[in-house]
Formats: sequence, structure tokens, C-alpha cells
Amino acid sequence: MTSTPHHPDLRSQLETLATEAFRPELAEIDQLATLDIARTMNGEDATVSAAVAVRLPEIAAAIDAVAARMARGGRLVYAGAGTAGRLGVLDASECPPTFNTAPGQVVGLIAGGPDAMVTSIEGAEDSPELAGADLDALGLTADDAVVGVSASGRTPYAVGAVEHARAVGALTVGLACNEGSALAAAAEHGIEVVTGPELITGSTRLKAGTAQKLVLNMLSTITMVRLGKTYGNLMVDVRASNEKLRARSRRIVALATGAADADIERALTATDGEVKHAILVLLADVDGPTAARLLADSDGHLRAALAAATG
Repeated sequence: MTSTPHHPDLRSQLETLATEAFRPELAEIDQLATLDIARTMNGEDATVSAAVAVRLPEIAAAIDAVAARMARGGRLVYAGAGTAGRLGVLDASECPPTFNTAPGQVVGLIAGGPDAMVTSIEGAEDSPELAGADLDALGLTADDAVVGVSASGRTPYAVGAVEHARAVGALTVGLACNEGSALAAAAEHGIEVVTGPELITGSTRLKAGTAQKLVLNMLSTITMVRLGKTYGNLMVDVRASNEKLRARSRRIVALATGAADADIERALTATDGEVKHAILVLLADVDGPTAARLLADSDGHLRAALAAATG
């Protein structure tokens, strides 16, 4: 480590973080049999869900706020560095095929840009200004929601993203894995999932990363449920972009309607493969254009469109 003025301060900061704490009882874990290490690690992982459960009220409040912004045309933007940034990019990239979100509707920003997905970009996480520039490049507005993600809760890029977003009136969420974090304090909605010391000291890709993944799953999935992207627990906005998804589309229509295969094919053909529209065609006995109009009038909510068609 080079000797620069901020390093002693940073070291003292890290020593106060639960995610960085050293566990003497695991100091000889490398001497254990592989199965015993696996059992120990599995036991550690089993604690993560309980840590998330403690923060469910805060998570739910954040989801409702995000959904309200997105319902009026806003975007969901994740911002983080390292593992946290990669998890945000992953969650964002899975929204279009799962929920048929528009390009750019859910965005993952990682400190250092796309190259940082597979390569460490030195110094990128230390720059709050870089976060501001990345958000400015998106043309961030008050309709958007920005989720800063950082295990430590002190990463300058994540904190800077939240502070910059809040300054322009965007909704802000800070997801951290330590209590009393700067990230949660900077955000309108702070979520601190305290996962404790890691099996390998400071390796927050482990329990902290798992916790972040669980919370991001909730943020995106339940937001999409609130926006009408599902019908019950079916992905009715799934985009049939490959053969597997085309088969899944047919299965979803079958589960939602109980219709015969021939009728399902007819409905999907009439609606250009749009699952939600095809379900409405079958359940409400309407044609494709009528289904499209009913869904447009219902802001894409299938239950509301069904009620309008049959009520």
C-alpha cells in the first residue's frame, strides 16, 4: 500500500465496519476439510435471509416510491462499484426479457463503465464526480429513481450518485450492509441489511453480495408487479426473444386461460405474440386490436382490462 494521506483514515474507517471485521474463530479455516469449509459457508449464507427480513418495511416503502415514479414514466437506475455495481447491472439487464421493459427503463451504472464488469478499474469507485457525470449522461430527471448500492455504505461513487440524484429531485434509495452508513443517510430511503463479518475477511461478494442480490430482486420484481407486468405470478409481459421464451409464452397463456393449444396459437398470432394481449383475447373474447385498446386504457394492467371488458 502506498503512503498517501487518506490511507490511514480509510483504514480506520474500514476497521469500524461490520462487513470488514476479522473473525478469529475462522483463522484456521484453510486447515479444514473441503466439506467442512462448505458446511461453514453454507451456515453463514443461511443468515442472510433473516438479515433482509429485518428491513422488509423499508424495502417495501422504497418499492412503492419507485413504482410511483416509474408509473409516470420515470426510470430505475442502479449505481455502484465492484460487486455492488455488477449486481445492479445484472438486475437491470434481466428486466427487458423478463418484464418487457423498454430500453433504458431500468439502468445499471457501474463505476468505471462497462469494462468494470469484468476488470477492476482502479480508482473509479473513489470518485463521486464520476457518478454525477454518469447520471448527467442519462439526462436524469425528477421522475427517475436512483438506487445507490454499496456493501460498506461509504463507497464515494454510490454516495455521490445518491447525492447528485437527490439534488435534481429524483427519488433516492441507499442500499448498504452496515449500520449508520453515509449511503443510507444520503438517501430518501435508506436500507441497511446488516450481514456481519464475512467468512473471508472483507470479501463482501459473499454474504453482503447475496443480501444485495436478494434486495435488488425484490426492488425490480415487486415494482414490476405493481406496474402490472405480471398476472398473478405469471410473467405476462415476457418478451419471446428466443425459442425457450416462445415456449414459455405459450405455457403462460395456457396457465392463465386453460385454453386449447390451437386457440392459444390463434390468440398469439392475432396479437403478434404479445402474451398479455393473447390472454385478454381468450378470457374476454375480444379481437387483437380491442385487447390492445383495453390494455392501453388500463395502463397495461391485465386485471383492470379484464374488468373493463367484462364489466
